[in-house]
Amino acid sequence: MNKQDIASIKELLSTKKKIVIIPHKNPDGDAIGSTLGLYHYLIRGNHKVHVLAPNDYPSFLKWIPGNDTILKYDSQSKICDALINDADIIFTLDFNAFHRTGNMESVLTESKGLKIMIDHHQAPDDYATYMFSDVTMSSTCEMIYHFIDMLGDSQTIDSDIATCLYVGIMTDTGSFRFRSTTSKTHTIVAKLIEKGANNNEIHNNVYDTNSYERLQLLGCALTNLRVIPESRAAYITLSQDELQKYNYKKGDTEGVVNYGLSLDGIVLAAIFIEDKNEGIIKISLRSKGNFSVNEMSRAHFDGGGHTNAAGGKSHLSLEKTVEKFISILPTYNNALNNE
Repeated sequence: MNKQDIASIKELLSTKKKIVIIPHKNPDGDAIGSTLGLYHYLIRGNHKVHVLAPNDYPSFLKWIPGNDTILKYDSQSKICDALINDADIIFTLDFNAFHRTGNMESVLTESKGLKIMIDHHQAPDDYATYMFSDVTMSSTCEMIYHFIDMLGDSQTIDSDIATCLYVGIMTDTGSFRFRSTTSKTHTIVAKLIEKGANNNEIHNNVYDTNSYERLQLLGCALTNLRVIPESRAAYITLSQDELQKYNYKKGDTEGVVNYGLSLDGIVLAAIFIEDKNEGIIKISLRSKGNFSVNEMSRAHFDGGGHTNAAGGKSHLSLEKTVEKFISILPTYNNALNNE
């Protein structure tokens, strides 16, 4: 985003506007943290602001400041449609293609509001008037910090904004261990703590509050873990019956795929989760080094994301999806074994 874009946005925001902020479907910590961080910033400018999530999200994110203001499209579509159609500005955060919003795609495509995209995923669609797209950034929350700073308003960041942005940076960097975590990331995190983000409390709220059923489900997932040594790959499966047995709730499988990646010598990890309501197998892929799961997911599983973290889906059965995954691995063996 160049200086002219920033100047234009600053001029736009100099007068009261009707603004909606949209995260992607099945929002994660970065999506909720960035939308609520921007929300708190914009309401301090006396704008009329609403965060509209496509659907619900995990309970371990529902303590974040401003959570109770979020509207959910899947249960409040008429209200959300009206707000989108009436908006002067539509911010889209942590995604870069309207189909990532599920049932919100058509109303966003047809909406007349000025679009501003802030996102760090690869291959953005060309729908926004102003686009802040940077795949080198650790998270959209880190980008929101830079966005506020570029507008000359970093002094307005208070404990609520700092807390929201810390959540997204922490979760999207794997608690600061992924290689997308740079010295700039740590500098920003230090500033957020200075502004009032309680790092210990935030970590506990996100990672250290588990139900008995969630831990039982984790045990089931680890029992299902399989390794393909010749491809330096591992995968986990969870069927709909297994999810129901352990009273699955949204967010209970967050981070489980990383257990496969933590195995010594493993470069590629996947988790396949059956979702009979949507009629798909949900897929999460993780990798180490330069092996691109983004490219793998785009090529085979109708998805995408980052080099080392991507998602996708399959309309095959759980068994057939796993068979497909295993069948394509030899194509990547050279790349996987060179990592």
